[in-house]
Amino acid sequence: MRVAMIGTGYVGLVSGACFADFGHTVTCIDKDASKIEQLKSGGIPIYEPGLDLLVAANVRAGRLFFDTDARQAIREADAVFIGVGTPSRRGDGYADLSYVYSAAEEIAGLVDGFTVVVTKSTVPVGTGDEIEAIFKRVRPDADVAIVSNPEFLREGAAIEDFKRPDRVVVGTEDERAQAVMRELYRPLYLNETPILFTSRRTSELIKYAANAYLALKITYINEMADLCEAVGADVQQVAKGIGLDGRIGGKFLNAGPGYGGSCFPKDTIALVRTARDAGSPVELVETTIKVNDERKRAMARKVIKALGGDVKDKTVGILGLTFKPNTDDMRDAPSLAIVPALQDKGAKIQAFDPEGHEARKLMTGVEFMDDPYAVAAGADVLVIITEWDQFRALDLDRIKLTMKQPVLVDLRNIYKPADMRARGFAYHSIGRA
Repeated sequence: MRVAMIGTGYVGLVSGACFADFGHTVTCIDKDASKIEQLKSGGIPIYEPGLDLLVAANVRAGRLFFDTDARQAIREADAVFIGVGTPSRRGDGYADLSYVYSAAEEIAGLVDGFTVVVTKSTVPVGTGDEIEAIFKRVRPDADVAIVSNPEFLREGAAIEDFKRPDRVVVGTEDERAQAVMRELYRPLYLNETPILFTSRRTSELIKYAANAYLALKITYINEMADLCEAVGADVQQVAKGIGLDGRIGGKFLNAGPGYGGSCFPKDTIALVRTARDAGSPVELVETTIKVNDERKRAMARKVIKALGGDVKDKTVGILGLTFKPNTDDMRDAPSLAIVPALQDKGAKIQAFDPEGHEARKLMTGVEFMDDPYAVAAGADVLVIITEWDQFRALDLDRIKLTMKQPVLVDLRNIYKPADMRARGFAYHSIGRA
């Protein structure tokens, strides 16, 4: 089939490359000419493991193209996907749908023959209705079906998630559109992937409901971690004990400094706004947002406590700045709250992240180092915020020798307390004695 993908950000580029790998002909379209030139020359504007190889292979095979001009790709497309950003709107937290509506207007003016227009971006309930209204206004004669097909991609594992998903959700009751969507995802039938067809509004809500539940699950285990510290229990054993219950499951039960990233923060806020507008508030989700925001600040206080309650003129070494490993995404990363809070108390910060290039634009007064050992050198405390693999097997003896004092605050529970004590570290972790 022929696919036009509007937007070459995280969702659009990964989805486009994976559809091309399924055997479809895909054109990814973006108004940012520099981004398109970068892609045409073999560069990748985001960091996602394996994406560069996937893009290159499908470009060579003649299935994946990039363009700033949408006209030909949309006219020839069986399906046009909208994969543009929907950031939180400043001031009120609602999802900013201006890019989605702008894309819909452009598509409406260009479609030729029956076309399935698919919202891949994360959008509030009812957005598909608004897109349909745009088509009726701009192009009342257009033969289109407006479909919701939310993405469930984890940054750092997006290709695997697209090719071997838990499920594919498609919101449409149009039989012609269902046939097109089945054909697009036909390769997944080989893996017996469940494809759930629902109404459009139901599909839109599934995405928000899923992310809000996962955010709640993370926040719950973080609160249990605090309780474990207070009563002398081990949060990792608690998580294992409850996760073995099939009704609960073990995923997203890793205690840490709070969730961040491009999805959970903005999607939970958008869901809260939608629910309040509908007169059906989701108070559990509202509390989740509040607790998560406070947790990030509490992690800074944990570091200060590890140094006896005072970090003025102390050097704090930070390992990991992105919100999770295997991504360069800094959106709502815990480090963005922890680092300034420490600086406000007079700490000097030196930091390293393998892909944290964006951090240099977002953080001031931080000395960025080239490796973990340079971060440790001269530090009064070393803090692990992001659990990159290369932080899991550090030469701890070397680190101990170069630090001013061997204090390590592990906000991801990478190391074992007994081992760290045996090596002579004052070791502080999450939810463990």
